[in-house]
Order: sequence, then structure tokens, then C-alpha cells
Amino acid sequence: MATEIEKTDAQWREELTPEQYAVLRQAGTERAFTGKYWDAHEDGMYRCAGCGAELFSSDTKFESGSGWPSFTEPAFAANVETKQDVSHGMIRTEVLCKRCGGHLGHVFPDGPREAGGLRYCINSAALDLETK
Repeated sequence: MATEIEKTDAQWREELTPEQYAVLRQAGTERAFTGKYWDAHEDGMYRCAGCGAELFSSDTKFESGSGWPSFTEPAFAANVETKQDVSHGMIRTEVLCKRCGGHLGHVFPDGPREAGGLRYCINSAALDLETK
């Protein structure tokens, strides 16, 4: 995937916390119910912790019970990209920041029906909340 922001591995390691690096650059997953935004209720815009791209609005955040921040849709579809993920013996749809290529989480078809049926299950470590 060609991205707008290209950095070396050393640059990413220097700029990100170890947890952010593990999630954004190594497609890691934080443990459920441990991230700082899984139970956040503030209004604002969730941005990519790697590059600052606007990803998800608090208006689309919902309580999924999964232990990760869950959203019904991206704030700007052009800022995210999805691809098939066949790791860990499963077939899932990975969600990436289109601007920097950072791994954000996965999208599942078990979200609220009235909002389109999708659940963007996103790692808190991949996000920075800019409150209103």
C-alpha cells in the first residue's frame, strides 16, 4: 500500500510509544478493556496516533461490549483503507490509516443494524482523541 507518509522503522520507533508502535506498525492488538478509549464518552474527533489523520467521530462511537472502541463508520471514508487479513487462522477485514498505513483494528458485520450493520473495532493505542 502506497502511503502519503513514509518513514523508516527507526523513525516510527522514535516517535511512537512502544504500545503504539506494536499496534500501528506491527498490527498488534491491545487487550480488551485496557485501552484508554474503550469506555470514553467525550465528544470529539479520533485521529490516527501515527499521523493525525481524522478517522472516527465520537458521534458514531457505540458501546459494543467488546472492550475496544467501536464505531459504525469512519468520519471520512477516504482516510481509511481495508484489506483482507488471514492471520491467526481467521479471515477478517483489517482497517488501516490510508495516510500512514498504520494498523487500526478490524471491521466486523455485527454492528447496529440501524447504522449500517458495521462495527469498526479499533485499538485505543492507534488513536488520539481531539475533544470539542
